[in-house]
Amino acid sequence: MDRKKHIVIAEGHAIARAGLRCLLSAENEYEVVAEARDGLEAIRCVESCRPDLVLLDVTLPKLDGMAALKEIKRRFPETRVLVLSAHTTDEYVLEAFRRGANGYCIKDVTESDLFTALRTVLDGQRYLSPGISDKVLEEGPRGEKTLKCDSSWDRLTEREREILKMIGEGYMNKNIAEYLCISVKTVAKHRANLMKKLDLHTASALTAYAIGKGLVAK
Repeated sequence: MDRKKHIVIAEGHAIARAGLRCLLSAENEYEVVAEARDGLEAIRCVESCRPDLVLLDVTLPKLDGMAALKEIKRRFPETRVLVLSAHTTDEYVLEAFRRGANGYCIKDVTESDLFTALRTVLDGQRYLSPGISDKVLEEGPRGEKTLKCDSSWDRLTEREREILKMIGEGYMNKNIAEYLCISVKTVAKHRANLMKKLDLHTASALTAYAIGKGLVAK
């Protein structure tokens, strides 16, 4: 007989955790090896138990689920993460996948749908609840369904956004380097990356974009 799949439940509400534990424990395929009440505890549980899958709520105390998700996938990329959330907006779903989620399941699902989600993710495939799939998928050139592309803004790193703001405020590379305690060469590289990602090719174009994003007062 195959080994049971080890599951960590990360859910902020005790009643919800108990319900999930009873549901999973009733199935011979799964074994709940740990439970976490917050994001920090979720990371510790993964570190100590090395589960096959984490069932993760994105709304967690101390460290929110999105941050916990990113850290879990960074440190334990082989661990699969199925997000279980009440949020169905595009932003939440896409952000979860950007941070490494293997599946996204809304909380208002049947037991059958939850087990389908678990099996799909454990089989190495991506899962999206039917109720949200149409919102975040688009048709590719060959008719295949893929996640919507991130906007150019979403692809910028925090450092790039910081530098974009300073460019918009009129600072030169030397001034930016001094303020951020980095080299002028590094600033120039970030500036080049900004131009490439945003498809903008002059300082004035970057300034206009920064103003449009509300980074700089008009």
